[in-house]
Amino acid sequence: MTSIPRDQWYVAAYGREIGPALFSRTVCGESILFWRTASGRVTAVADRCVHRRFPLSELPTRLVDDQVVCGYHGFTYGADGRCVAVPGQTRVPRTARLSTYPVVEQDSFVWVWIGDPVLADGTTIPRAPWLTAPDYTTVSGMEPLAARFGLLVDNLLDLSHETYLHGGYIGTPEVASTPITTEVDEAAGIVYVSRRMADAACPPFYSRSTGLTGRITRWQDIEYAPPCLYKLHSRIAPVGCLPDPDGTDLDAFHVEVVYAITPETEHTTHDFWAVARDFALDDEEVSAFLAESNRTVVLQDVAALDVLERVVASEEDGYQELSINIDTGGLAARRILARLAGGRVHQVTS
Repeated sequence: MTSIPRDQWYVAAYGREIGPALFSRTVCGESILFWRTASGRVTAVADRCVHRRFPLSELPTRLVDDQVVCGYHGFTYGADGRCVAVPGQTRVPRTARLSTYPVVEQDSFVWVWIGDPVLADGTTIPRAPWLTAPDYTTVSGMEPLAARFGLLVDNLLDLSHETYLHGGYIGTPEVASTPITTEVDEAAGIVYVSRRMADAACPPFYSRSTGLTGRITRWQDIEYAPPCLYKLHSRIAPVGCLPDPDGTDLDAFHVEVVYAITPETEHTTHDFWAVARDFALDDEEVSAFLAESNRTVVLQDVAALDVLERVVASEEDGYQELSINIDTGGLAARRILARLAGGRVHQVTS
């Protein structure tokens, strides 16, 4: 049995990762082969030859004129997964076809549908428009996580850990001491968690990027669309500086932190992260600082969650953990994820 929801869209890669060469990534236990065709379209097929199961991402397999030539016996496949040539005969078996995956490229991400392709609807993919908007500048990356994806969801929906795990980077005492509000849109399946700090210390992550040196008003508004996309809407401004009545907010700095939480297997995760800002758009030093700092924060999470995975994996069934007020968002996300996973059960090899 699996905790990974099926019949869902997941981020498989950044668009920049996929070019006119074979690229493989495992998503939800399935090894998928990607490449960008001559027309610029990203294609995704099963990374396993139908003949003797040789992984098509392995050398000496090669890509020739948008066709994949298996490096073991020469079976050749088009971008639609259909086999077009086999060795030693002119007739191609009717069943010689690779499974294909629906793909949508959007907001710098390559999304892939895991499940019944008939159910794939690209209009349901959640948006993160800041990542490619001209009035924002974005830095991004991905780190492998040796832990189940649910642990990362818990981590991101309870930011009180910033005070303790990320002190000196993005955490200050006020993050842990400020109460949260949690709302759940059951119809849309979205979890909202907000923490509004009226008078907080400015952590180095923001002081060095914005130039603010005094106390700040700091808002953290989380929007999680299970299973994959997490958005943190961050607002940073001098103490007492609030948005204008018409909604404009010219005196504040805005940072959109986006995570795509993609299960690789039951116990490993692709941790995609991106930080988009609406200030210092052309300042390469600010970009370099935010990229390095956020990667450091992500790696701190990775180290902690890798340890936590080993603990959780060793527990006996029925272990009762303690939850408090700061966990309301994470618990709501768990309920939604369990409901999504319960809709279709599939065995995943980890």
